[in-house]
Amino acid sequence: MKKAQDFTYTGLAILLMALWAADNAYATDGYFSHGYGVRAQGAGGVGIALPQDSLVAASNPAGLSLVGDRLDIGASWFRPQREAEIENSPAPSANGKYSGDEREHFIIPEIGYSKRVSDVTTAGISVYGNGGMNTSYDRAIPLLGNTRAGVDLIQVFVKPTLSWQLSPTQYVGLGLNIAYQRFEAKGLQNFDAPGFSQAPGNVTNRGHDSSYGVGLHLGWLGQFFDERLTLGASYQSKISTTRFDKYRGLFAEDGDFDIPENYGVGVAFKINPSWTIASDIQRIRYSNVDSIGNSLSKFAVEGNALGSDQGPGFGWRDVTVYKLGTVFAVNSQLTLRAGYNHTTQPIPRGETLFNILAPAVVQDHLTLGASWKLANNDEISFSYVHAFENKVNGNNSIPAAFGGGDVNLKMHQDTLGIAYSWIL
Repeated sequence: MKKAQDFTYTGLAILLMALWAADNAYATDGYFSHGYGVRAQGAGGVGIALPQDSLVAASNPAGLSLVGDRLDIGASWFRPQREAEIENSPAPSANGKYSGDEREHFIIPEIGYSKRVSDVTTAGISVYGNGGMNTSYDRAIPLLGNTRAGVDLIQVFVKPTLSWQLSPTQYVGLGLNIAYQRFEAKGLQNFDAPGFSQAPGNVTNRGHDSSYGVGLHLGWLGQFFDERLTLGASYQSKISTTRFDKYRGLFAEDGDFDIPENYGVGVAFKINPSWTIASDIQRIRYSNVDSIGNSLSKFAVEGNALGSDQGPGFGWRDVTVYKLGTVFAVNSQLTLRAGYNHTTQPIPRGETLFNILAPAVVQDHLTLGASWKLANNDEISFSYVHAFENKVNGNNSIPAAFGGGDVNLKMHQDTLGIAYSWIL
C-alpha cells in the first residue's frame, strides 16, 4: 500500500513539473502528435485498439482497463527543421530563404497513471502534449513585419479517465480533457494597423498569453475470436477555450483558438502470442475552428479584418491520418516495435503566406521502438520517429493586396523518446 501511495505522490509531483516544463513544439499530423506514449510512438502512433501503457487514455480511454496498475513517465527530444522561401515578390528585399530554426531542440514530457479500483472499473490520469507549433526565424520577414517573425503555441492536457469492463471482452471509457494553451506571436507589425486588424495593438509582440478549456473523450474497445482480434473507436469533442485576449486582433472571433474535434477507429490482430499488428484511422477537423480553418481570402477578397468573426486564419483543411504498427515480443524481456504514419496535407498551396508561421507540412513518419523488462518487472522503453522532409510550393499564395508572389514551405523532424514504467 505504501509503495502505491509513494508512486501516486511521485506521479502528482512530476505531473506538476510536466505542466511547468511543457515548453514544447510538435507539428506532425498537422499539429497533433502522431502518437501518445513512447510505446505507441514507436509503433506508428497506433493506440485506439492497441493499449500498451497508461498513456493509451490519450488515444482511447477504454484501453485503460487492459494495461493494469502502473505509472509511466517519459520524455522525448524533438528536433523540427523548418524553412520558408519567398519567390517572385515585387519587393526584392523579401525574396529569399528564411530559416525557422533559431530554436530547434525541445523536450516534451509525458506521464500516465492507472489503477484498478473495482472488479470492473479502472481510474487513471495522464498528462501529455496534444501538439503545438513553434517557429523562430533568423531575421525579419519583410512581408510580415520588421522584427524576427515566429510563433510559439503549446497545448497541454491533464486527463482524468475512467474505464469500465462491461463484459469479459467489452470495455468503454470516458476522459475529461482539461486543456491549457499558451501562445505568442512576433514580427507581424505589417498587420497591426487599422484596416488590417479590428484590434490594432493586439496582433503581435504582446508576449505569452494563456487559454483554458474542457472537453470530453469517449472510447470503446472490444475483443473477439479468443481475444486475437481487437477493435476500438474514439471520439474527442471540440474544446471551446477561453480567448487569447492579447491576440484578439490576430485570431478570428476576438482571439478565439479552440481545439478541434477528432475521432477514429482502430484494429489490432494477434498473428501469434508474440506478434501483433495494428492500424488506426483518425480524422482531425481543423476546418471547424475559424482561426485555423478560415482562408486568407477572408481578408484579401472579402475584406474581413484580422480578429473579426469572419477574419482570416491559416486556411487548414481537415486531415485523415493513417497509422500502421507492429509489436513483436522477442522473448520475456525484449519487445520490438515499428510503424508508419501518414497524414493528408493540411496546408493548401494557396495558403502558405500565413503558414510561414506554422509550416506543418510533413506527412510521412517512420517509427522504431523497443522495451526491456527489468528484473523487478519494471520496464524501460525507447522510440525513434523520423518525419520525412516535405515541401509545399505556394501557388499565387501572396495575394495582390500584399504585392503578389509565392511562399514555399519545407520541414522535416526527428524525435527520440525514453520512458520508464513502474508496474504496481
